Amino acid sequence: MTRHPRPRRPLPRRRRSAVPSLALLAAGALGLSACGGSGFDDTGASEESSGEITVLIGSSGEAETAAVEDAVAAWADDAGVEATVSVASDLPQQLSQGFASNNPPDVFYVSTDQLAGYVANGALYAYGDQLSDPGAFYPTLTEAFTVDDTLQCAPKDFSTLQLVINQGLWEEAGLGEDDVPTTWEELESVAGELTEGDRVGLAFSPEYARVGAFFPQAGGAMTDESGTEATVDSEANLEALDYVQGLLDSGVAAYSSDLGVGWGGEAFGTERAAMTIEGSWIGGAMANDYPDVDWSVAPLPEGPAGPGTLAFTNCWGIAAASPDQEQAVDLVEHLTAADQQVAFAEAFGVIPSNEEAAATYQEQEPTYAPFVEGADYAQNPPSQQGASDVIADFNAQLEALRGGDPAGILASVQTELQAVLESDQSS
Repeated sequence: MTRHPRPRRPLPRRRRSAVPSLALLAAGALGLSACGGSGFDDTGASEESSGEITVLIGSSGEAETAAVEDAVAAWADDAGVEATVSVASDLPQQLSQGFASNNPPDVFYVSTDQLAGYVANGALYAYGDQLSDPGAFYPTLTEAFTVDDTLQCAPKDFSTLQLVINQGLWEEAGLGEDDVPTTWEELESVAGELTEGDRVGLAFSPEYARVGAFFPQAGGAMTDESGTEATVDSEANLEALDYVQGLLDSGVAAYSSDLGVGWGGEAFGTERAAMTIEGSWIGGAMANDYPDVDWSVAPLPEGPAGPGTLAFTNCWGIAAASPDQEQAVDLVEHLTAADQQVAFAEAFGVIPSNEEAAATYQEQEPTYAPFVEGADYAQNPPSQQGASDVIADFNAQLEALRGGDPAGILASVQTELQAVLESDQSS
């Protein structure tokens, strides 16, 4: 278990829209419908340079905005070009408007659930083969942004899900470092010991982007390795969902919504729960909103098949219609360089997508080590076009998991996801 030292610098709080539904960084929150109804295949880079690089981001707060502005300004000064950074209030909507008017930003954030739609509509410039060292990124992350065997864009940063523990409540319960759970059985046991009165031992958001972390621990997944066949309705996934249902039914775990809060981090910070399942973004919420809570991070316990978790990531997209694609690629190279990624991590708490940078950050901030190490065994949520709608329905069904029918839920989602995958392959 990695003990949390009091942060040397405050980390900004993640926006509520980005925290509870990360798959989503957020799977349900950013829909592919934002791509618009008409395709972008006819758009192309104009022959004349605009003379200015425009960057559009969805920022988690002032710290992220300032860090990106500083990094872009440093590159622009060195390159001798003009560059501006804008913060979107609704990134998918503003990108959609830019694409529709054939005036998109040159560089912008892209989440995995948006990727397939943008690629299908010809909105993205696939520049992965122009990167100086695409092998520097975690393979899991490059896979997330690879469509038709082509790396579309450079992974920006990421996080995995791990177990976050209230150290004070842990010690009050007479638990020590040797009691940190490493198996499902141990997790249920310590959750029971930490459950007292109105406080539950474990809380998490009622969604696939949290519950789904148990699937790979049981040997399951949403799709096969090729991403062409749905594997939701499997014995492994049923074992995982039965286990989660058992935690909920026994009362040692609860959904954050059942505790009257918006997400697992809030349940944890207000001490309605002694443990939660979250990503590295929880550091900002704890530093800003719950600075008196002493917390630590441990790997999620292993299931019958071993370790498992989910990974969530964004990339730096470049518009197919950009008149400055060469300069945009050069900017992305600067933004994803190891030293710059460490600077971003220090500024606003993300985990670098560059393996060298992540190792450096892990040494500097050992609290976050489990989030970094999880990249070696993490699964990506499905990102095929239309998958976000399936996940949204899955989330709705998971809200009724306590006392519900796990097998029926999986069978329903299996049918929906298989239809999406078949449609994606035929398009």
